[in-house]
Amino acid sequence: MSHRPLTAASATACLAVLALATAAPAAAGPQRGNSAEEAGPPPVEVQLLAFNDFHGALEPPSGSGGRVGTTDAGGLAYFATHLQQQEAENRNTLTISNGDLVGGSPFLSALFRDEPTVDAMDALGLDIATVGNHEFDEGVPELRRVIEGGACHPTDGCLDGDGYDGSDADWLAANVVDREDQGPILPPYEVRKVQGVEVGVIGAVLEGTPAIVSAAGIADVRFLDEVETINRYVAELREQGVETIVVSLHEGGSAGTDVNGCTTPAGPAFDITRAIDDAVDVVLTGHSHSGYVCEGANEVDGKLVTQALSNGRLLTDVDLSIDRRTGDVLTASAENVVVTRDVTPDAAAQQLIDRYAAIAQPIANEPVGAVTADVLRAQETLLPNLPGESPLGNLIADSQLAATDDEAGAVAAFMNPGGVRTDLLHAPSVGEAPGVVTYGEAFAVQPFNNLLTTLDLTGAQLYALLDQQFAVNRVLQPSASVEYTVDPAARRVVPGSLTIDGTAVDTAATYRITVNNFLAGGGDGFTVLTQGTNAVNQPGFDIDAFIAYLSGEPVAPPATDRITVGG
Repeated sequence: MSHRPLTAASATACLAVLALATAAPAAAGPQRGNSAEEAGPPPVEVQLLAFNDFHGALEPPSGSGGRVGTTDAGGLAYFATHLQQQEAENRNTLTISNGDLVGGSPFLSALFRDEPTVDAMDALGLDIATVGNHEFDEGVPELRRVIEGGACHPTDGCLDGDGYDGSDADWLAANVVDREDQGPILPPYEVRKVQGVEVGVIGAVLEGTPAIVSAAGIADVRFLDEVETINRYVAELREQGVETIVVSLHEGGSAGTDVNGCTTPAGPAFDITRAIDDAVDVVLTGHSHSGYVCEGANEVDGKLVTQALSNGRLLTDVDLSIDRRTGDVLTASAENVVVTRDVTPDAAAQQLIDRYAAIAQPIANEPVGAVTADVLRAQETLLPNLPGESPLGNLIADSQLAATDDEAGAVAAFMNPGGVRTDLLHAPSVGEAPGVVTYGEAFAVQPFNNLLTTLDLTGAQLYALLDQQFAVNRVLQPSASVEYTVDPAARRVVPGSLTIDGTAVDTAATYRITVNNFLAGGGDGFTVLTQGTNAVNQPGFDIDAFIAYLSGEPVAPPATDRITVGG
């Protein structure tokens, strides 16, 4: 498939109308519709296979990010097998990524600037990719390079030694426009013709993307209101006679714990769904790493709404029955299919992983620092059923403060415990000397390539942030500059106990605080951080700060005495 130039002038003009299996009959299966419809031309059965927030998870992810309930899930080789099995059920299939296909990736993909993930998706035949916020982590120029290819990374070059030819998928970004001409930087939608009926897919990313990516990389673009933008292009599609309309939206929400259920759907994605034109039939969502299927009696404003967790653990199978004469959707249903690891892994996908792993090995084994003893991620008990500090969490917070206390003026840093992925061990892992930390070991601790965000909070907001820990049942890991006492009965921070650098925090004063961009966006329920002002995303990633902190004298495990429990 040829690549369209990514210019504002051509973005709208080059909306492809491609044919899928125009001569092939739909896959066998029960026909939908009433008897009158069955007397006419049979409906066209179309399958959408959707996923979101893949984040370059080529190797089977570990921890909770690699499970659905108690079932191990994810990994490219298994994902490929499941995808092929689902595609075999209906030749009229479109595969759609709903944002964050790349970015925030583990070492194997991130090292190569996510080129392996793009190559893998080309091999799997990904049709459409909507941009997510992480696609902008390194700015619009790098996004263009990832899509168009033709050049190696300007800093790293071509680490795999064979160049890079870009993505074969059609990338969408309806609400991201050039600041000068106000035209979309990528096509706003794609129309595919399937056995005579047209299916339109509009792609949009959350309007709040600028708050969670580096400002420098997106200085030349604007992120528009999702509802206004989607409605604009719904009208345009309908003017063209397109009646089956799908929105691929990188924004999320929550709808219970059942990945195939829908209980009290809430959050921005559902607010947007309720506000957009009723001509939209399906809304495929992302960003919140949730799993849900809102269909039938649980539809949201008459629309089927889905999301498929993250890391390739689920595939959403959407089945549409479309009237051949009118192009209207007669029925729509969906199921989130678990990408289990009890299937035969796809050989070609595994070969791709093995190839990049072999190239990455010397880089992964490069020494970057040293520790004097094991630095563990396990949190000590703060209160019953509430883990508190961990040595490794505290160490990461210290590294983030050290990276931002000078130019950014930070006086404290906080790390989310869920972002600490594995222990940092003193014993050799690949033949290095005891205590030596390799790049691969450091990256495994912090594999998300989060940005560091420094922002202003008042002292009152700091107290509110720390009190919010007890509502979300997670304790932020504090830098060594922070100390406070918890009242176990009231489950709150004792007023007057919070200090920074030994000085009591003034509720009326303002303090510069560093967190990662996940937390800055209200991640893990820490919504107080979204009230911060003068937020600045720092250059580089959290892993860079961590490695810099480890690069001097061997680092000892920090004490876990920054939070105390009062009587």
